[in-house]
Formats: sequence, C-alpha cells, structure tokens
Amino acid sequence: MTVEFTTRPTLRGMFGMVSSTHWLASASAMAVLEAGGNAFDAAVAAGFVLQVVEPHLNGPGGEVPAILSIAGDPRPLVLAGQGPAPARATAEHFGSLGLDLVPGTGLLAATVPGAFDAWLMLLRDHGTMDLRRILQFAIDYADGGHPLGERVASTVRTVEGLFREDWTSSAELWIPYGRLPTVGARFSNPAWASTLRRLLTEGEACGQGRAEQIDGARRAWREGFVAEAIDAFSRRSFRDSSGQCHAGALTGADMAGWRASWEEPVTFAWRGFTVAKTGPWAQGPVMLQTLALLDALGSDVPDPGSATGAHVVAECLKLALADREAWYGDGEEAPVEALLSAPYNAERAALVSEHASSELRPGQPDGRSPRIAHKAREAFEAASLGGTGFGAGLAGSTGDPTVGPSGLTRGDTVHVDVVDRWGNMISATPSGGWLQSSPTIPELGFCLGTRLQMTWLEQGLASSLVPGERPRTTLSPTLVLRDGSAVLACGTPGGDQQDQWQVIFILRHLGLGMGLQEAIDAAAWHTDSFPSSFYPRLADPGSLIVEDRLGPDVIAALASRGHRVVRAGPWALGRLCAVGREAASGLLSAGANPRGMQGYAAGR
Repeated sequence: MTVEFTTRPTLRGMFGMVSSTHWLASASAMAVLEAGGNAFDAAVAAGFVLQVVEPHLNGPGGEVPAILSIAGDPRPLVLAGQGPAPARATAEHFGSLGLDLVPGTGLLAATVPGAFDAWLMLLRDHGTMDLRRILQFAIDYADGGHPLGERVASTVRTVEGLFREDWTSSAELWIPYGRLPTVGARFSNPAWASTLRRLLTEGEACGQGRAEQIDGARRAWREGFVAEAIDAFSRRSFRDSSGQCHAGALTGADMAGWRASWEEPVTFAWRGFTVAKTGPWAQGPVMLQTLALLDALGSDVPDPGSATGAHVVAECLKLALADREAWYGDGEEAPVEALLSAPYNAERAALVSEHASSELRPGQPDGRSPRIAHKAREAFEAASLGGTGFGAGLAGSTGDPTVGPSGLTRGDTVHVDVVDRWGNMISATPSGGWLQSSPTIPELGFCLGTRLQMTWLEQGLASSLVPGERPRTTLSPTLVLRDGSAVLACGTPGGDQQDQWQVIFILRHLGLGMGLQEAIDAAAWHTDSFPSSFYPRLADPGSLIVEDRLGPDVIAALASRGHRVVRAGPWALGRLCAVGREAASGLLSAGANPRGMQGYAAGR
C-alpha cells in the first residue's frame, strides 16, 4: 500500500518509543528512557506529567487502567487502577436525596481515587528507578509552571460562573486574583507540587529501599494526610449537575481500604494476533466482540474507509455496545467467554443487514435474558421517536471534553504508550479527576473524580451502583501480541468512542497493512447509537458521526443505507496514540494523533 502523505512520519528506531496526548509527557518519558529507565518507569513519569499539563482530561483524583507486557514473558497483565464506590454510596442514599441518576459533577459521584496507588504499584513492581526521580518532572511542571494549553483555558472559561459562585476553591486555583487564565501563559499549581513533595518525604522516611519508599508514599496517600484532607472536604456541600448542593460519600476509611491490583486480561485471537483488553469492569471487550462479529461475517478484513466497510463495522459496534449495556460490570460475573464465542457471534452477526439499525439489541449469551436500565431504554426510545439525543457535539469529538457551564463533561481522557529496547511495552489510559469534575481540595491542589456517574441507581443490573464495586468505565487501553511477544500498544481518549476509534485503527493497521501514522491520520467515524456512559445517560439512535475526509461518495452511500450521518469536520474525531515493535528484528515504531495539535510521539 503506497503512502502519499501523512501529517508526520511514523517514527522508527531501536532504542525506545513513546506516544502520548501531550508533548511534555512524551518528552518526559523519553528522558527517563535516555537515563536508563524502562518502559514502566517512563510511563509512570508521563502519567504524573499528564495530570499537570492536561488537568481538564485527568488528575490525581482520577483513575488509570493499563495493560503491559514484560520482555520475555508472554503473559500480559492488567493494572487495575479503578477505585470502587464508597461504602456510603448506596442507591438508598441517592434516593433519599431525591436523585434518580448519579450526578455528572460534584462530590457525590466520586469513587476512591485510583491513579496514584496504581502508578506507584507499577513503579514498585516493574520499574527500576526511585520515586523521587520519576516524580521530579511533574513536580517541576506543577511548581515552576508550564505553558497552559488552549483547551485548559477554554474549559476554565466555560465553568467560570460555577467556580466564582460556588466552587470558590477552584476559582482560587484557576482564576487567581480574579483573572481568567490565558493560552500559553505560564501556569503553576504549588499546592499539588507541595503535596507531591510531602508524599515523597514521608515515603523516603520509611526506609532506604526503593520498594519501601514507594509503599510509604502509598500509605501516606491512602491512610495519611491526603486521605484526611479528602475525608474532611467530602463532608462539605457543593452544587453539582443535579442543580442541588450535596456532600460527598467518600471517607478516609474508603481510602484506607483499597489498593490497586494486578489482573489477567481478556484476550481474543484475531488473524494471528492476540488482542488483550481489560475485563468487563471497563468497556475493553467491546473491541474483542466487534472483531469476533466481523470474523463471523466473512473472511475479508473490511475497509473502514469504504461505505460497505464502515456500514458493517458500525453495525457490529452497535451490537457489541448493546451487549456492553446489558452484561458488562464489576459485580456478577459477566459471561465474557460466551460473548466472545463463535456460535454466539455467528448468531449475532446474522442481525447485520444492508440497512442501518436504530434499535438497541442486546443478545442472550448462554441463553440468559438481558437486563437494560429502565432509564436507558426510555432515553433510547425517546430519542428514536425524535426526542433529545446528545449528537456529535456532545460525544467527545477529538477526545477533549465537551464541557457545559455546570462542569458536565463527556468523552475526555489522556493516553500514553511506551516500548523500550528490551521489549517491555505498556498502554495506559488515565482519566477522571478533571479540573471541572468537582471543587478543588485547596490544601492538596486537586479535585475528586466523578466516575460513579457510569452506574445505575436501579438495582439488579450488571452496572448498578453497589458499594465496594467498580463502575463500568469507558477507559480502554489495548495491547496486541503475536507469538507471545508484544507488537502493538495503542489507545485514545474519547469516552464511549474509545473502542470504536481503536477498532478502526486496528483494522487499518493490522488488517489492511497501513503504517501506524497512516492509520491514525485516516478519516475516522463513530456511532452514538447506544445509551451514553455519561450523565444524563442519553442516546442518539441511528447516528453516524463522520469526518468530512471520508469523502462525499462514501458519506452519501452511508446515508442511503439509513445512517443518520452527521459531519464533524475534516479533523475532528479521535486522539489515537500507538507504539509498535517487530519481534524478530526489535525495530520499534510510534505514531501520534495530529488532531488538536497536542499529541506527539518521540523516540530513536
């Protein structure tokens, strides 16, 4: 396949490669590799930098799932850095407040923050460098400042009224002296820098060994001054997206009782590759189900840039996302084996016709009857009848947030991939704890996340709100192996669209032979024909959101098949990152998304 033009080259080399959603994170990770660190050291450094430089997309109060492969070990691992619902976060508690949905902003929607403990556990178990060296990049950017990005500034402008009127601690940080931040200005967060320094100091006081110091910092976070500040702040009441003022449910006891963990991934064998994803507490198996459905439809890899290919892939995604709604969650064991089985997907693939579906059609794995939340069905049916859906403008576009004046946000995250010269590889998708999520905890310099909005208050569902269980999230890193060796790590921000954009990328790169950068640059699309994971949990049945570069003939053909096509602009969808490795030669590669002009790859 001849490549005539890409926005930037696919990087190639032998030493190490990084791709992330911000150039400062990529540069920091590359500096760690140059200093002798491995891919996991580099990913942790990048992760903490991303909290500082993309605070509208992730933060210390958020979470991080990751998938990694250790050189010489064919078994990929999942880093489970998603905190659970607090003990007091019961459906009865929300009902007593007159709520029928978990708010999309404010303290009530907070889970136990998972990112800090997860990043440090990764560093302890598979990194090589000490904590001070890894955190110094983030400390320097938080204390000494960094140039503020355009989307950070625009997010603050959007929520200015909320900050000034109610979330005054956030106004003190983001609107200092009453002045809105300006793009490119040097911005610092001394409180977060001070928090990191204190965590380091308390960790280093726990012993001389690297592991002892890392575990000491983890204890200071979950049992010490950080947990104490979070507990006290959560007891205060602030306005949230319900329009009311509520205190939080998160306590110091919740913080102390949780640890990040290692898990086995869910894998699927596809055309000589093994694709590894998180379990069904996140949406990762959607990608695997979609690949299984496409296999059931025929032997050829569909071209997502053609009308026929885009139609078939979109219809398979709708079926997989309907199953996500019915079956994915952290409680009762999801029937993953049945959902990925050939007989089940052959049965489901028979539903794909020449005409676009506007129905929500979950399946019956193992003969079990699906359960969909009443509010999800109502929203889907109302939208099908011409009611209010959320459309392209609120679906996350490039993976940056769509933020309302109340702080309500959809489709936002960051991503980082790293591969080193030894063959270690990691894909990580940090998110949550956005600056617009909830009020800033002033002495800590960050706010809590709102991931509980992805649970239903209706009980008995796969993704019902249950204390101690994780919400079913949209975060979806990807690792691909061949013959037991990691060959690709990729991912993207974008909420519900993450696995849609990644499926398109996987088909183009691994299935059709496009280079990394070419596959990232190629015109993207997605559907919103399912209940959103984000408050207020709306839907847009039959929609297909496309980049104009897909071409007028393809767009017209898709419309003729019954898709309600919405043009999003020429470069509007996705923020993909990717790194690769050829197992036989050790040749490394990387590509990064040009959309939004912020993601960059680095390597040599």
